[in-house]
Amino acid sequence: MNSLDGIRILDLSRVLAGPWCTQTLADLGADVIKIERPGTGDDTRTWGPPFLKDAEGNETHEAAYYLGTNRNKRSLTCDIAKPEGAALIRELALHCDVFVENFKVGDMARYGLDYASLKTLNPKLVYCSVTGFGQHGPYAERAGYDYAIQGMGGLMSVTGERDDLGGGPQKVGVAVADLMTGMYATVAILAALRHAEKTGEGQQVDMALLDTQVAMLANLGANYLVSGQVPARAGNAHQNIVPYQVFEVAPNADGQKDFIILAVGNDSQYAKFCAVAGRPDLASDVQYAKNRDRVCNRAALVPLLEIIMKTRRKTDWLAALEAAKVPCGAINNLAEVFADPQIAARSMVTQWEHPVKSGLQLVASPIKLSATPVRTDLPPPLLGQHTDEVLRTVLQYTDAQLSELKRSEVI
Repeated sequence: MNSLDGIRILDLSRVLAGPWCTQTLADLGADVIKIERPGTGDDTRTWGPPFLKDAEGNETHEAAYYLGTNRNKRSLTCDIAKPEGAALIRELALHCDVFVENFKVGDMARYGLDYASLKTLNPKLVYCSVTGFGQHGPYAERAGYDYAIQGMGGLMSVTGERDDLGGGPQKVGVAVADLMTGMYATVAILAALRHAEKTGEGQQVDMALLDTQVAMLANLGANYLVSGQVPARAGNAHQNIVPYQVFEVAPNADGQKDFIILAVGNDSQYAKFCAVAGRPDLASDVQYAKNRDRVCNRAALVPLLEIIMKTRRKTDWLAALEAAKVPCGAINNLAEVFADPQIAARSMVTQWEHPVKSGLQLVASPIKLSATPVRTDLPPPLLGQHTDEVLRTVLQYTDAQLSELKRSEVI
């Protein structure tokens, strides 16, 4: 049994933010019916290479990008631009608890698939709209993309090397505005489902990438609102904690530069670090004893630490600091990540029996539930793989009805 057994979700989203949300809900046990355009499907099916190779080593049309965001779903193709297609979606909505879409504001109303239309058919429906800027405001009609949102929402102004060291605006390596919007949307949908269970009343969830990006500024957003000072890029250093950054250490065995992360979070950990470093005087010095003082005197302290850190190799530092309970870490590439014994122990890679490749490996859900574990039964679907199955089981369509819909290119 899964946490969301019995919840059915009609998913008209594509690319990343919406599919990330519905994938999480699917992992938790919801029946997610992914609606895709006949012939082409989700845009990310073509976002490669890399593409999945079949058992003979031939490249397929299944992009890794798509595979990473659509597990545990069923794919149904439907052309919603055709009246019969829109009618089919409305009929499915009668049998669903949640409707997720990420079309531009106003687009769904053209097909009679907006919240106002669907709630008259299914008053208990939770309707989640994911857009760049939300359902109202001066930018509401604009298309929203993660990259632009990272810039507009301030993230790129605080990401990257310091300007005095030649830095400039830098995006994060993955689409964090999309991913975080998907996660916030998941939370919002679960809250709305709880309300619907208690009252029988559905509601619209209005999720905007820009809202999420501003919210996830977290301490930096609070810093600005409290102080009125605009934070600058700090490279790999923390704005509010010292020492909390990347340090270069002694070259590795091949003579290459090497680095570690030192993440001292409080004064006690700082004292332990200084003991490991053989410089207890830096812990007792009034200029550096308290984090407030270390932040104020960052320019004097960090160069001293940079000299100390270069005296030992990475493995030596990590072993000594971990033994002393001082937070630290290596900087791994993805090959090192997936070879890490902790990642293996936590089962963060799962194997799936995909229709074109047995033993497909995908990153697992990080959610660990003791009584209702996440699902691992439906690999990312082929385009339209479950069209007939869904229409037969959910809507009781006959072979004749399916044939007519195919003939008219609705499905």
